[in-house]
Amino acid sequence: MAGWHVYMLRCADGSLYTGIATDVERRVAEHNGDDRLGARYTRARRPVRLVYREACPDRSSAARREAAIKRLPKAAKEALVG
Repeated sequence: MAGWHVYMLRCADGSLYTGIATDVERRVAEHNGDDRLGARYTRARRPVRLVYREACPDRSSAARREAAIKRLPKAAKEALVG
């Protein structure tokens, strides 16, 4: 089984989107694709590009880390992205 990752995408409008996945490259392609697999948020803000990835040991810890990142102020998120 593939490991879980938390990832952040930079949308075309400059906003950040945070999610979790086992295959981040596939997930980014889904966000940028024409099908309905991408999140509603990113569908209206294409193209998106991967700007941050963090490995997690399991789905539960990835979901907790995603929630923690989403609670951060914008400046802290930008600091993570670098």
